Parts: sequence; structure tokens; C-alpha cells
Amino acid sequence: MTRNEARLFFTMRLKNWPNGTLVKVFVLPDNNALHNRFSNEVLGLYPYQLRRVWDRQIFSGTGQAPTTVSSEQEMLDRVATTPGAIGYADGPIENPSIRLLEVR
Repeated sequence: MTRNEARLFFTMRLKNWPNGTLVKVFVLPDNNALHNRFSNEVLGLYPYQLRRVWDRQIFSGTGQAPTTVSSEQEMLDRVATTPGAIGYADGPIENPSIRLLEVR
């Protein structure tokens, strides 16, 4: 996955996977260290920029914000059990229900 594709998914602008499945985005709270690192290093955005995009979509009625989960473990559980889900985690993933995507 390219950085631009990741940005499109996490800014809720790309709503379907190439096979047509609806994308369900999961994120950690804005003040979470992993969320900050993911936003900066992977997406090339600051967390407040992501929040601004989500808020604009909500208030304009053109979209919605991703689902916020309380912990990395909850994120892994939700991604593993939700069709079309995307999220992020730190460290090795040992769940066969989760497919890893590299952002380049």
C-alpha cells in the first residue's frame, strides 16, 4: 500500500477496498503515543490534521469519523473480527485473521 492510499483510507476518503468491500477504519485516541507515531511516520500528517479532516466531514454531512478504540488490543480484536477493517499496531501480530499491509 502506498502512503497516499493509507492517507485516503485513514482520512475516510477511500471507502471501499479494490474488491468492493466497505472499509471500516479503527484508530486509537488522538492523545495516544502510537496514534501520534502512526500519523506522523506512516501517514505524514499530524493527529490534529486527521481530526480536522474527520470533523469537517462530520459537520458537512459528507462522511464520518473512524471508530476510536481504547487500546491496541481492542484494535487488534476489532480488526480481526470486522470484515474490511483496517487499523494499526506496534510490534509483531500473531493473529492469523489479520493480514499485514506494508506502507511504502
